Amino acid sequence: MSEFIRGDGRKYDELRPIKIEAGVLERADGSAYLEVGGNKILVAVYGPRESYIRRLLEPNTGVIRCRYNMAPFSVDDRKRPGPDRRSSEISKITADALRPALMLENYPRSMVDVFIEVIEAEGGTRCAGITAASVALVDAGIPMKDIVVGCAAGKVDDRVVLDLSEKEDKEGQADVPIAMMPRTGEITLLQSDGDLSEEEFQQALALAVEGCKKVSKIQKDALKRKYATG
Repeated sequence: MSEFIRGDGRKYDELRPIKIEAGVLERADGSAYLEVGGNKILVAVYGPRESYIRRLLEPNTGVIRCRYNMAPFSVDDRKRPGPDRRSSEISKITADALRPALMLENYPRSMVDVFIEVIEAEGGTRCAGITAASVALVDAGIPMKDIVVGCAAGKVDDRVVLDLSEKEDKEGQADVPIAMMPRTGEITLLQSDGDLSEEEFQQALALAVEGCKKVSKIQKDALKRKYATG
């Protein structure tokens, strides 16, 4: 398997090139910019702050709300502006993936808003959005148990590979996106779509976990750079 070279020149267990910057927006409480492969994603975090939507507030804890949005120009076929079913689903699972890491009990009756803007899309945007959002949350100074990181593995040409490109995602046989807290190994998001045997699923899951650990180091380096120069 180690000799298998994919269409874009990567080995089966190789990530696409990744770049992360923290604190890129002055008017947000926290922010991050991420590039992975052809993806370009910008995240802004606001809060914790009291929400004007009182029905969303909880008396004993804070609430996280995420909005994932793909810009109309982010894909080849121009996307219709505004939310759709897919973006609503990803917004929800992103909040679910990030929530276990946040110490929101310190901020009762407060709201944390996370805005994820996909400027260019090239496969794996939900994992990339979670990864960038977690960096932005740290940049906002919100107490966290760990920095959540997202990565995916899948099956292409009957082989299990890491970090599917857009072409691999469209033409491949399966996709397994995950998010996790590397310090404890707790998985906060696990989805599986496509045709995988039990053995292949376990291979994909193990590969995605290793990918998360690699991306986690890049997250921490981005934050170190920000605080070293900020």
